[in-house]
Amino acid sequence: MKKTLLALAVLGTMGCINTASAQTNVTIYGLIDATISTVNHADKAGDRLTGIPVAWFSGNRIGFRGNEDLGGGLKAIFKLEAEFVVGTGEMDTPGVLFNRDAWVGLQDTTFGQIVLGRQNTLARDFSQVYGDAYGSKLGLEEGGYTNNNNFKQLIFYSGSATGTRYDNGVTWKKVFSNGVVAGLGYQFGNVAGQFAHNTTKSAALGYNGSNFIVSGFINQADVGNGIDSSLEKHKSYSLGGSYIFDLVRLNAGYFHYTAEQGALGKRKDNAYTVSAKFTPQGSFDYELGYQVMKADNAAYNAAGTGTLNAYADASGSTATGSGKKSTIYGSTRYHLSKRTELYVAADYMKLTDGYRVASAHGFQNQTEFALGMITKF
Repeated sequence: MKKTLLALAVLGTMGCINTASAQTNVTIYGLIDATISTVNHADKAGDRLTGIPVAWFSGNRIGFRGNEDLGGGLKAIFKLEAEFVVGTGEMDTPGVLFNRDAWVGLQDTTFGQIVLGRQNTLARDFSQVYGDAYGSKLGLEEGGYTNNNNFKQLIFYSGSATGTRYDNGVTWKKVFSNGVVAGLGYQFGNVAGQFAHNTTKSAALGYNGSNFIVSGFINQADVGNGIDSSLEKHKSYSLGGSYIFDLVRLNAGYFHYTAEQGALGKRKDNAYTVSAKFTPQGSFDYELGYQVMKADNAAYNAAGTGTLNAYADASGSTATGSGKKSTIYGSTRYHLSKRTELYVAADYMKLTDGYRVASAHGFQNQTEFALGMITKF
């Protein structure tokens, strides 16, 4: 009896890491990104802060993903992914275990892929191609942006009623044999008697060429007003792409965003980004990027210290401002192996006119330098 229990325990432990047969596959995976950074203007006195912040490039995560072959080209698929803070070990979102992904779906070579649950917004998956210097190809897999705060905000133009991930979302994607990639997304509001409340509707289209990628999306979220039962419509569209030389990838994209802000009136943003990634032979790669976010009549947060991100509820705001946020960033990464790398990175942010960033504490610029290490398993 003891030998039988021991054998089952060993098999169970092996199965937690990877169980595979002709029909099923389940994998545990993860990523750890540890950063040490130093940033100026970290308080109202303009003092410098040096420490271990939120990871520069990637959200630290542990996840479970798998599929089951149902026959005839049809698969059942799922993904559960949690994010944590490497400096303290705490949850990235307190009280939410699988804050990155919690979905299940079906995948078929004919009709594509449909998944239901918490997941990336469709717009995020299609704009990551050109959103910064670190994008990938279009496909069925989720795609993201880098994690650093001073140039991450461009991602919010690809948002929803619940940020850059759908709660209660459903998406369809298909990669066609001719290189076209298409997608549709919808987020349920789950509010009784108000079907449109906190819903998001998205459509996206792209193309993977032999040495280039083009992509775009249209997006609308009906965000519930936090004070009354009215809905504030948020809309955005974007177009961009990448061109790949032998050793260089060039990226460029444009975002347009409008928001109804109740008594504060209408907000209108225009943003663009250009970036490049240089990958010579050897272990190093180099990235450089620039982005501009121009906001007109954008609501400030309740404290008045920061311009609200796109798709945020502005009902608690009492003032607006217009201005521009520009950020230039760069990095050098040294790949110790396929799974592990070291990096040095920096960015410089400049604010003009009425654009405000709370973490700059009233200053019009901020510079951050960082070094770190990423390993995957």
